[in-house]
This record gives sequence, C-alpha cells and structure tokens, in this order.
Amino acid sequence: MNIRIALPSKGRISGPAVELLEKAGIGLTDNSNRKLFSNTFDPEISVMFTRAADIPEYVADGAADIGITGYDLVLEKDVDVEILEDLNFGTTRLVIAAPEDSPIKTKEDLKEIKTIATEFPTITRKYLKDNDIDAKILSLSGATEVAPLIGVADVISDLTSTGTTLKMNHLREIDTIISSSVRLIANKDSIKEKYEKIEEIETGIIGVLHADGKKLIMANVNKNDLEDVKDAMPGMSGPTVSEVYGNPNVVAVHSVISEKEVFKTINKLRKVGAKDLLVVPIERILEDKQ
Repeated sequence: MNIRIALPSKGRISGPAVELLEKAGIGLTDNSNRKLFSNTFDPEISVMFTRAADIPEYVADGAADIGITGYDLVLEKDVDVEILEDLNFGTTRLVIAAPEDSPIKTKEDLKEIKTIATEFPTITRKYLKDNDIDAKILSLSGATEVAPLIGVADVISDLTSTGTTLKMNHLREIDTIISSSVRLIANKDSIKEKYEKIEEIETGIIGVLHADGKKLIMANVNKNDLEDVKDAMPGMSGPTVSEVYGNPNVVAVHSVISEKEVFKTINKLRKVGAKDLLVVPIERILEDKQ
C-alpha cells in the first residue's frame, strides 16, 4: 500500500510542514536535495512537492492521498476533500480592506463599492453574495494592495497575519471573510481504501501536535512531602507516582506540564522538598480516542 503526501515546495508553511512530518517519524531520505518527489524512511510513503495552491486539487483528484496546505486554499479551489486535522500553524485571515482615506469604513458601506480586487475570487464571490453586495471582482495574481491606490478597485480582499502590510500600504480592515490555518487534508477514496495507513500518519502528526509546548518534569520526593508535591505539580491528568527501588521512604513523581509552567513549577517543587529534578523534552503525546 503506497501513500503519497503533497507538501508545499516553498513559502512560509513549507519548512514547518516538512519538520512536522520528520517529528512524526516520516523523515525524508533526500531532504538535502529536494526534488519533485522524495522518498521517506517508510517504504510505503512518498512525498510530492508542489505549489501550496495546487495541493487541494491534487488531493481531490487522487494524485496525492493526503496533503498539507492552507484552509483558505481549500476553500478557494472549492474541492471535495476530507479535512483531517487543523495543524494550528500558518494562521491568517482573509479580510476586506479599504484605503485609509476612503469613505468605506464599515461592512454596511461595502454595499456602495463597485470593484473589489483579490487573489481569492471564489471565496470573495461567496462573501459578496452572502452579504448582498453587488460588486465586480478583479482577479489579481499578486500585489493586491496596490489596486485601490492606482484606482482600479475600491477595496481589496487579501490575506493578513498581523495587519502590518495593510497598514504599511495605508489600508484599513473593514471585515474578516474567513480565518485560516494549515490543515491536513485527504482524498475521500483514499481514506476508504487506505484507511489504516492514513490513520497511522494522522496519529503520528497528532502526537507531535499534542507534545508541542509540553515538558516532562520528574522528581524524587519523600513520602511525607507527597501531598504538598502533588499540589505544586500541575499536569495533563495529575502526576504519576512510582516506588524508588531500594528506598522505601522515597517515591518518584513525574508529570507532563506546559513549557510556560516549568519555571514556576520547579521553584514550587523545591520549596516543598522535591529533589533530583529533571525537565525532559517530549516528542509525541498519544492520547486515548474519545
């Protein structure tokens, strides 16, 4: 059973997508010299590198079984694919923006526009229809921000992460059309025919996502101090306690905590008598299915 994964060949989500697969145990055998196709250390899994915008169509058509790309691109291509997971990176928004000196200041004002420029005509057309806005769509392939400045559009719909680029071009946000992030998508026929292998890949990726920002903290504790240590140690489902061989008065305690809580937790544990503290990185966390 062979599985082909489509990944972005370049752009801001390409590196994180490759890194995610590698952390999930699907490392590329020839990542140093990336080609159109790459093998992985699993002989049943190969990777295809292509434009992020083309991945939804390749997955829908079955040229790839699964893919990693932006949710905005899936909606724009309007294809029938299964969205398996929100990978929680590459977050962005598709917004409508107008020049700062424009009379267009609110969503209601958009009913007065005549033309909107965008790289996302499909999503924008649906937004206009849903909001009873009668405007012409000018499809562009880049530099959308300049359209109002040169007088070819009243407003634009464009992606923004922080809003900085819009402000630099003296544009003001009017409304958010969609919020987007990177998703793991799959071909619907592939899910039926190759379910077991696709589930293995999905499980590996989910395990990496769950481990992100988590640390394993371990300590030795006198049994007399155990209750105080439990109160000081947060965790996913409470600390785990085990016997220490050869020392009946000491137990080992460990728990998975947020990386943000490490500094505070270590100091709390020391104050209540914890010893031999260790903080260990975690590669994956596989939680029980609900």
